[in-house]
Amino acid sequence: GHSERRALYGETDEDTAEKIAKCQEAGLNVVFCIGESLEEREGGKTDEVNKRQLAAIVPKVKDWSKIVIAYEPVWAIGTGKVATPEQAQEAQAAIRAYLKTAVSAQVADDMRIQYGGSVTPENCA
Repeated sequence: GHSERRALYGETDEDTAEKIAKCQEAGLNVVFCIGESLEEREGGKTDEVNKRQLAAIVPKVKDWSKIVIAYEPVWAIGTGKVATPEQAQEAQAAIRAYLKTAVSAQVADDMRIQYGGSVTPENCA
């Protein structure tokens, strides 16, 4: 689900879901990248985008212990713009809340969610 693959190769949510299914079949661990563009962020669609990207994989995942979610806002990758700790924490809380309703409270509690946008000494708390 990495943004470059979506942008450069036209990969869709369905494509990433199929990749997840194949990784699950092979027993591989996956870092699944999700995140919104600047336009989506400014339009208040962060949660909508993250939920859509996650919803595609929910039916494909059989072993959630093999999944790590990387919240990587596209607007904060190599642009000089960075998410504040508060923005990253809000997105991660919304991701966890979505997992709780879409999968289970246990998966939501156990899920490792990491930030994958640009990090600097000033924004790393």
